Amino acid sequence: MPGGAHPIILMIRRYGGGRLFLRLERNSAQQETEVVVKYAKMDQDVKRLISLLQAVDTKIICEAENGEKIVNAADIFYIESVDKRTYIYCENEVYRTQLRLYQLLNMLSDMDFVQINKACILNVNVLDAMKTLFNSRMEATLKNGERLYVTRKYLNGIKNKLRGGEEA
Repeated sequence: MPGGAHPIILMIRRYGGGRLFLRLERNSAQQETEVVVKYAKMDQDVKRLISLLQAVDTKIICEAENGEKIVNAADIFYIESVDKRTYIYCENEVYRTQLRLYQLLNMLSDMDFVQINKACILNVNVLDAMKTLFNSRMEATLKNGERLYVTRKYLNGIKNKLRGGEEA
């Protein structure tokens, strides 16, 4: 093997059965990182993997207390518009951006982001649980404990995204 290293092969059990193999090979002669995805059919797991890879390279310029901050899309939990201002919420930080909600939705919709109400876009990768509420809404609990409301109008979109399909 080039570079003198042995490959690292990880087996990941897939939800609903089956397996996914991740093979990592170090090649010191190679100049750039290359990701090759081999699959039998384009299913939910392959689409999710592609989305995660895209999110690694997508960055958004935000305003922080000490100047500008570049935020990776993969680090975003959700994006919310409040009083004509757009805020980006990460696990423990909040940033402001000049971009509008619709611009961010267009930028991130090919990834695992979906609109869940009129003023909020959610990264489904940080979704921990969903609970039905009495008023035709649902409550989404995120991995950091925050709770967001999903309105009925956007419910099909989040269900489709969770199934690995496109937003409705």
